[in-house]
Amino acid sequence: MNRCGGKGTVQPNNRLLREVGQKWIVFVVCCLSLMFVLAGNIATSQAKSASEVFELASKSTVVVLGYDSNGRISALGSGVVMPDGTVATNYHVVETAVKVRIRYQNQEYPATLLHTDWHRDVCSITVKNLKVPAVRVGSTLKLRVGARVYAIGAPQGLDLTLSEGIVSSLREIKGSKYIQTTAPISAGSSGGGLFDEDGYLVGLTTFYMAKGQNLNFALPVEWISELPVRQTSGHRQRTRTIDWVNRTLDLETKEDWNGMAKHCKRWLVEDPENDFAWFSLGVAYAELNQTAKAIECFQESLRINPKHPLTWFNLGNSYDRLKHSAKAIECFQQVLRIDPENADAWHNLGIAYGTSGQPVKAIDCFQRVLRINPKNAGTWYALGICYNMVGQRQRVIEVYRILKGLDSVRAERLFKEAVLP
Repeated sequence: MNRCGGKGTVQPNNRLLREVGQKWIVFVVCCLSLMFVLAGNIATSQAKSASEVFELASKSTVVVLGYDSNGRISALGSGVVMPDGTVATNYHVVETAVKVRIRYQNQEYPATLLHTDWHRDVCSITVKNLKVPAVRVGSTLKLRVGARVYAIGAPQGLDLTLSEGIVSSLREIKGSKYIQTTAPISAGSSGGGLFDEDGYLVGLTTFYMAKGQNLNFALPVEWISELPVRQTSGHRQRTRTIDWVNRTLDLETKEDWNGMAKHCKRWLVEDPENDFAWFSLGVAYAELNQTAKAIECFQESLRINPKHPLTWFNLGNSYDRLKHSAKAIECFQQVLRIDPENADAWHNLGIAYGTSGQPVKAIDCFQRVLRINPKNAGTWYALGICYNMVGQRQRVIEVYRILKGLDSVRAERLFKEAVLP
């Protein structure tokens, strides 16, 4: 830092000193005030506890009842009250019902279906005289894998229950993110709310049991707002889109790549313009080491939806596997145009630059990764290798020291490859 003044015998100006002192006091007070404001903002932005989320969101959760022609309950699920006063739930809860009613705090209210989307398994219901606090609506676009979420529903129509978990996977489908979560969902909780750690609705829980394992999914909250323009009333001779998606994710979780490929091929016969089906088929082919076929599938998916970053990312990885570095670089750059903070894309772009003999550009990419995630040991290792390639040995030593505290195995590998003293 540059300093003003220097050595000399000039006498101090007392008036000037007083003015400077007064300004300094004002500056310090302002800084302290700002610190208190920031501290307050941080405190208020902290995530709510599980009990706080339940207290807030459960007030907007109802029981959805379907009755048959004999007046008996034939279906039961959960629902959430939206800002417009309607109740949102899974369509399968009321699909075969002759009459629908909503139960809230042991009182039932007559209800009528308003909008339905059979393929996405979501619907909205109007309810007479129901005065219930509306849910606070969030967004799946802000969700991240690993984020804490809470499922609230009424299994078997009993008292409301809360289950807690994390987002284990997010799959982009038509601009929204389909949620896989570790938060347990019980039968009868279908159509209940999935809430983020601030109590905002991010999805509607749907229950899907795969043989030998429990997979918990939630429809993205955006699908509720899209109901008026996606109203569907038929097509029951076909398989629901959501059933195709659930089965695909089930096979992926099992790592049954052959089964996943066959399933996606059948899906594409029925819906050849579904970008997620093409993407999933590409993932299966990539895992089966059929890289050329994977590339064709990812390209078809991008033809339909050119703004899907994960498809660009997987296409880049496929080109990288075939040593087509220039094409891989183009793909990772496309990811970063859509999602500039995608650390994985920056890392893989750096790898592609490194393998194509451009270590300086690779270094810039790795540095960007480490600004996003300074504890990424794999990126520190790759950065050290690139520093060694350009002869910056002091930088290699600095990386080695940092890496020792993160991953001793990678640190020793760097030590040997860079031939450090």
